[in-house]
Amino acid sequence: MIKFCVRLVQRWLPEPFIFAIILTLVAAALAMPICHQTPLEVIDHWGGGVWNLLAFAMQMALVLVCGSALAAAPVVKRGISLLAAIPKTPVAAIALVTAVSALACWLNWGFGLIVGVIFAKEIARKMPQIDYRLLIASAYSGFVVWHAGLSGSIPLTMATPGEALTKATNGILTSPVPVFQTILDYHNIIIVLVVMAAIVVTNALMYPKKDVVTVNPALLEEETSSTANAGSLAAKSNSGDKPALTPAQRMEQSRLLSWIVAGVGFTYLVYHLGWGGGSFDLGSVIMLFLFLGVLLHGTPLAYVRAFTQASKGAAGIILQFPFYAGIMGIITGVGASGISFGTVLSNACISVSNATTYPILTFLCAAVLNMFVPSGGGHWAIQAPIMFSAGADLGVDPGLTGIAIAWGDAWTNLIQPFWAIPALAIAKLDAKDIMGFCLIDLLVTGVVICSGLLIWAL
Repeated sequence: MIKFCVRLVQRWLPEPFIFAIILTLVAAALAMPICHQTPLEVIDHWGGGVWNLLAFAMQMALVLVCGSALAAAPVVKRGISLLAAIPKTPVAAIALVTAVSALACWLNWGFGLIVGVIFAKEIARKMPQIDYRLLIASAYSGFVVWHAGLSGSIPLTMATPGEALTKATNGILTSPVPVFQTILDYHNIIIVLVVMAAIVVTNALMYPKKDVVTVNPALLEEETSSTANAGSLAAKSNSGDKPALTPAQRMEQSRLLSWIVAGVGFTYLVYHLGWGGGSFDLGSVIMLFLFLGVLLHGTPLAYVRAFTQASKGAAGIILQFPFYAGIMGIITGVGASGISFGTVLSNACISVSNATTYPILTFLCAAVLNMFVPSGGGHWAIQAPIMFSAGADLGVDPGLTGIAIAWGDAWTNLIQPFWAIPALAIAKLDAKDIMGFCLIDLLVTGVVICSGLLIWAL
């Protein structure tokens, strides 16, 4: 079964940008007959949606870059190196990488996605005989829990007060839903823990007994930032003394400046979350990892270099987000017929639901939509107006509705290569190298998540 999945993906899965183009064409082809829209209407919806996610794309890029820069901090890298020395067998290494990645992704998806791959590459350096494809697939598989974690955009959006929340849910949510009813609800915590255990066991069992594909040592060479020497030149005296630092260079290498700015940032977060009545939303997550990164890198210049290097991983997000925003425009666009493709899909789920099955069908609907719109913000825009209204009519707790959407958004990321782009860039692999293994993880975790949502609804 594993060999079949690997061969299937190797043969049919294109580069992620090509995948986005194909999905655009598929969405357009479905919207025209299902919603009775003309080609010109579909094109208009696509073009009108291309720039609708710029603010959210910036947030996602910052989450990724700040998380990546934090993972590159010397103290974090030393911890990774020590941790990589623990496993003594390939199977134990696969299990440990999966567990570390899943836990880190639950804390913050950008940090977890990057630190998992960095950890996997460090293990490959210490254990070159390990199957590199499965190792990187294991590092990416932990990503399945991120939307149910502390940086999940849908639960955090639900916890953010304001008129936007009421408007997005058609007046159903007039006050924020705290994270204790979504992310930190004991039902969700149990699902997360069982999913983590399931992918650890599944990835360990998938380790091949023969035909192991090892890593090319050239792929493990440390990358050097093109800005590594920026601002590092200093005048030398004729006597060969140490370089004389200019006032500008002293400021660049001042730990005091890093401490001050980090202190200001942490003070604001403590006040905002403690006494200011603020919520732990996406902006708070970004600020936490930003100032923690500044502090752990020691000097402002060191953080600039790490941030610049980490920004390379955001290239795929920057390129592809407009295309997925365009797809979202097609999915949500309403033509002369008065209906949209997203509405048709959501209503199809609602029509066969009751209070018990509704969360599972909401999850599956979000999973399908995620293939076309791999964005929590996109799912929120499409499903929130419909699913929360229907959930309220059925008597389903809004926290459960939101977390079902979040799990669906995260689940099919295992076979949607969009979010794997930064990790693959670090690992120097193609999506087709790892997605065959991730397909097996998809099947296993799907059973766990559906069972957990069903029990929660009872």
